[in-house]
Amino acid sequence: MLEFRQKTETVSNNSTAEDGPCQVSQDKGFEKDFGNGIEEDICRNLLEKASNNLEGDNRDWLRWSTISKEKLTDCKVFSVSKVHSASLCPERKRGNFYTLDCSDWVNVIALSDDGKVLMVEQFRHGVEDLTLELPGGSSEKYDESPLVAARRELKEETGYEAGEWIELGKNHPNPALQNNLCYTYLARQLNMVEEPRFDETGTERIVSRWFSLPEIEEAIRNGKISHSLVITAFHFLALHRNKIF
Repeated sequence: MLEFRQKTETVSNNSTAEDGPCQVSQDKGFEKDFGNGIEEDICRNLLEKASNNLEGDNRDWLRWSTISKEKLTDCKVFSVSKVHSASLCPERKRGNFYTLDCSDWVNVIALSDDGKVLMVEQFRHGVEDLTLELPGGSSEKYDESPLVAARRELKEETGYEAGEWIELGKNHPNPALQNNLCYTYLARQLNMVEEPRFDETGTERIVSRWFSLPEIEEAIRNGKISHSLVITAFHFLALHRNKIF
């Protein structure tokens, strides 16, 4: 329960193109089947390293190491890659895994002087429904840092700028598939400087609404706020409440 008080690439989803969904080749004839040349030498080195790290607290044997990576498709907000990897363990497993290469994301908790949070509501095509979220989005190539991206997203989506910024935390949105981070910032000393600026294609429609922290907690409890990264952002805020309020 939340309490607000005033005052290498990531391993993916174990699916292979050759063997079908959720299967990984586990044959013992690793050296014979895996190939020749550089690829085989790399794998031998990995296995030798693993055999020396199976005792004590060393967890290197849990790891996999990338042999090759092939980009399959490039979309606007992510690209899909096939990663060929070998495990660092005596079982000598290998397989093809699929990852989503994404830019880092940002979430902004814009907190007013009277303790209210600026939320945004928009239609999300993944769930085909309206979602209640925080201002935020992807870091662009021209953003020098996550903080620069957070400032830009807040201004674009709400028209607000902030005089004080605090990084509350960062997390991996989905480490099974994605290689990016999501940064959460607290923005205070708000000042509206312009009208919101949306996507030039005209496909972005956003409405801003203010909520008190008790209303936020109730919206999380009853499922009105269901976006996992938004819920994580408010958890970060709760962890910092003694320093903030």
